Amino acid sequence: MSDVATSLNRLASLPGVPEQTAAAREACTRLRWHEALRRRIPEAAAESRVRGAHASAALEGANLSVDIVRDLMRGATAWPENPDPVEQVARGVVQATAETERLGPMVRTAPLQALARLHVAAASGLVEPAQLGRPRQEGEECAEFVDLGPAPAAEVVQERLAGIVDVLLAGDQVPAVVVAAVVHAEIAHVRPFVRGNGAVARAMERAVIRSTGLDPTGVAVPEVGHGAQGGPAYLGALAAYGTGTPEGVALWLGQCSEAIVAGAEEGMRICDAVRAGRLL
Repeated sequence: MSDVATSLNRLASLPGVPEQTAAAREACTRLRWHEALRRRIPEAAAESRVRGAHASAALEGANLSVDIVRDLMRGATAWPENPDPVEQVARGVVQATAETERLGPMVRTAPLQALARLHVAAASGLVEPAQLGRPRQEGEECAEFVDLGPAPAAEVVQERLAGIVDVLLAGDQVPAVVVAAVVHAEIAHVRPFVRGNGAVARAMERAVIRSTGLDPTGVAVPEVGHGAQGGPAYLGALAAYGTGTPEGVALWLGQCSEAIVAGAEEGMRICDAVRAGRLL
């Protein structure tokens, strides 16, 4: 077992965490066996991305109705030609969430490429074209996640990104919930990009729990779980992780476990709607 995997498994053994990650795993297993997923996985997964994008955008302060997000994602409605700042952020979140469908095993075989693709989707129109899909460089700063403290300097980003890659490559040896949670938090704290880090972090969590087989159908909606208690609770849990204390890290791992449980429950509601021939 690699040193990274050993360290991650220590986190997985923190007090309360094994029970929470087990609950997340059990919730995803129940979802996987829903009758609607025997034949209609694509329909249910598409609706999961709609609800995930809606919840993720709300965490960015971009509030759109689920119906509008659904129409935008399926192309029934076009984005405005000259979107305002809120619409630009929402578009990035929607595009990043949609991109998760196309990442597949790349998340674990080519993590930096997966991150780059998510950033291109999330930040198009928000940053200069030359800044898309690549980490911050010297002289480039990030003003996102200010509640987590100053973003690391650009020269630190490459080293921290290498650590994120190591976590993703250790996936088979570590509980999937822990991998997804650590990757999510590390992206939020490192802020490797000038803009779009929150959208990328949440989209990457979604992609990880699918690629690791925790939620192989992609129907769970973890973003709904993260947004359930509002932005302050989400940011507070991320800040706790940043303390590096066992209690703070365990709090964040619990937050992610609960988000996945809530996301699986939302997935069950999606499946019920699909089976009944309607979407809530």
